[in-house]
Amino acid sequence: MAEQKKRITAEGLRKLQDELDHRIGVTRNEIAKEIEFARSYGDLSENAEYTEAKNKQTENETRIAYLQDEIARLEVVSDDEINTDTVSVGTTVRVLDQDQNEEIEYSIVGAQESDPFNNRISDESAVGHALVGLRVGDVAEVEVPVGILHFEVLEIKR
Repeated sequence: MAEQKKRITAEGLRKLQDELDHRIGVTRNEIAKEIEFARSYGDLSENAEYTEAKNKQTENETRIAYLQDEIARLEVVSDDEINTDTVSVGTTVRVLDQDQNEEIEYSIVGAQESDPFNNRISDESAVGHALVGLRVGDVAEVEVPVGILHFEVLEIKR
């Protein structure tokens, strides 16, 4: 069974790629210098600087491997794929929270680029998942830890 690729915007992929490039090209070299410097202190068995630098190296290499794997599994949503007839990754949707009687605007993005504090929600989150596929006028009923929320789709744009 083929694994379904996760979707991401071009901007989100660029940020992940920038982080990967920085970790490989800059952070890796900085840590190598720290390790070399720490080795100059002598006995490595009781060398806190060396141990710390090796831990940083492990963390950096783990993140590099994660980013490489994640990027390989992502599918970029191209601008011409984004259809404003329905809510999808790459769209911005204005909804009416029917329970609070207030309008909220969400950008629907891939999980790797979500930032709920700035209303950038993942298509995999409870609210994002409930909104994906809806059209203007549709109402989403979303079960969240505090109860059930009701969102009416007012506008969909890029």
